Amino acid sequence: MTIPLPDLVETLLGGPLSIVTAGDPVLRTPAARYDGQLTQTQLDRLVRAMRETMHAAPGVGLAAPQVGIPLRLAVLEDPAEVTDDVRAVRGRVPLPFRVLVNPTYEPIGDACAAFFEGCLSVPGWQAVVARHAHVRLRGQDERGRELDEEVSGWPARIVQHETDHLDGTLYIDRAITRSLTSAQTLIDRWSQPTPAAAADALGFDLP
Repeated sequence: MTIPLPDLVETLLGGPLSIVTAGDPVLRTPAARYDGQLTQTQLDRLVRAMRETMHAAPGVGLAAPQVGIPLRLAVLEDPAEVTDDVRAVRGRVPLPFRVLVNPTYEPIGDACAAFFEGCLSVPGWQAVVARHAHVRLRGQDERGRELDEEVSGWPARIVQHETDHLDGTLYIDRAITRSLTSAQTLIDRWSQPTPAAAADALGFDLP
């Protein structure tokens, strides 16, 4: 029997949220569009709990399916505490906390950027993913205000990653599989600003 969404949210908010990992069907099922199924108080509590969970993980984005809630909702925040060379190459600039409701994205231009990427729902691993360098983001915020903006650099990668979650897509579906590496090996060997050295050593092509 399917639990009504408000009841599911109330049940999960009864304790700390747990991050669902790969293999759970909720991560492979397109999430339901948010059309006011929750009260504003419930939505605010859920957003707050998701933000706390994201910080504790730690991560820079978290989609509702990742905590077992099949709803088109995601939270994003990235302090971008990286070196200047990483910031310059990856376009990783601070992304203030924000909430995306029913987000969609479409590419602007043909430019792509390929970097190592990980996921809280696939712990312990990272792989190179080529994503659009610039996207147009549409949707709403947690107060129902319309969003229509252009996003680039690392924030665009986060938007694409979290929006993909809402469509049942994981980053590993888009990854260059030959680049797959453990998180520890990434730290030990492939922490350069770009994945060029990893591509040469592991034998994969960069877009």
